[in-house]
Amino acid sequence: MPQESPAAPMPLQGIRVVEFSHMVMGPTCGMVLGDLGADVIKVEPVGGDATRRLLGTGAGFFRAFNRNKRSLAVDITRPEGRELILRLVGTADVLTENFKPGRMRQIGLDYATLSRLNPALVYVSLKGFLPGPYAARTALDEVVQMMAGLAYMTGPPGQPLRAGASVNDIMGGVFGALAALAALYERKTTGRGQEVQGALFENCVLLAAQHMQQYAVTGVAPDPMPARLSAWGIYDVFTARDGVQIFLAVVSDTQWRTFCDVFGRQDLADDARLATNNDRVLARDWLLPLLREMAQGFDASYLAAAFERHGLPFAPIVAPQALFDDPHLLASGGLGDLVTENGEHTQVPLLPITMAGQRLPARRALPAAGEHTGEILRDLGYLDTQIARLLSEGVVAGPVHETLPDNASGANDHTGPVLWEDGASRG
Repeated sequence: MPQESPAAPMPLQGIRVVEFSHMVMGPTCGMVLGDLGADVIKVEPVGGDATRRLLGTGAGFFRAFNRNKRSLAVDITRPEGRELILRLVGTADVLTENFKPGRMRQIGLDYATLSRLNPALVYVSLKGFLPGPYAARTALDEVVQMMAGLAYMTGPPGQPLRAGASVNDIMGGVFGALAALAALYERKTTGRGQEVQGALFENCVLLAAQHMQQYAVTGVAPDPMPARLSAWGIYDVFTARDGVQIFLAVVSDTQWRTFCDVFGRQDLADDARLATNNDRVLARDWLLPLLREMAQGFDASYLAAAFERHGLPFAPIVAPQALFDDPHLLASGGLGDLVTENGEHTQVPLLPITMAGQRLPARRALPAAGEHTGEILRDLGYLDTQIARLLSEGVVAGPVHETLPDNASGANDHTGPVLWEDGASRG
């Protein structure tokens, strides 16, 4: 059953987005636009997006990045399926896709083709690389983390380590949405759409920008994070008396004096060798072992309370599953209720923004594959008898409760759209 929140006008109300995507980057782009109020129609193969069925680390992909969308399941390799898609694109403001380079052109759904049908269309193409020597390569988040310096900086020396989340996929989706919004704004003046592009590799290069500029400024190659010379004297994880780990930081001289007061160590506050942050950075070899010994004299709860009371930076070390019970997220509305395609309720992180003081909710239940096929086709002018025939012939798929006239029944199990076969250009 659709999950609808009481409607207040949304920023992108009236904007229609047609989404051809899977995995993380493309769905994230559509989710951002959908959270902002756009009507996002997720085009899936008649067997459903394979992302729905991933195991292991991929098991949460679909739920995390596909809210606030409607689902249309269609076999675009069939002539009537292609005709349906062209009719749909003719009504769209934005099209998003994140398939391998050349895939959309192979099936006649590239920007050059579709812009002739709909000159106002904003076409968002999300790839592994922007145009250049690497453009034809198949990319994944982990691939670009390795080749853009992020894995090098994250792991210990000689042990490159990817970040623990799909940082480039998610950031790529957000940048794709940003580019779509800029193109829609420009369209107000020109009356025409355009193709905008985003890519994983370039995302990751931006993440490495500070390290590139560190080298440009100092002439010294940056060390990987565990071996680096920190900008701050105290900026580390400590183990408290109860065995709980906590991150503690001191990033100013005023904070240092407060830090010493928390631990009752006026002698350290008065030590001329530790007077400035740069002094403390140079003293880390002997200072940090001393501070670690001090931290072991207190429970983590005491340290957290003391640091919060004095306005010092700190953080408990939290596993993702604990965030469901995070008091700040619960009190501030950072987690929204999502009804899954199975009718279950779960909590999902909402976009990390407020508008007019409000978070942007999950207004719709997570769609089942093809759940909105019938209503979307009716909106495009298809008659119920035509929809029934397309369902029975496997050109489209809908939910099991999709109503068929008495002379039409069943749907085959054809799952053939080649767009989704070997179509990924990212992880």
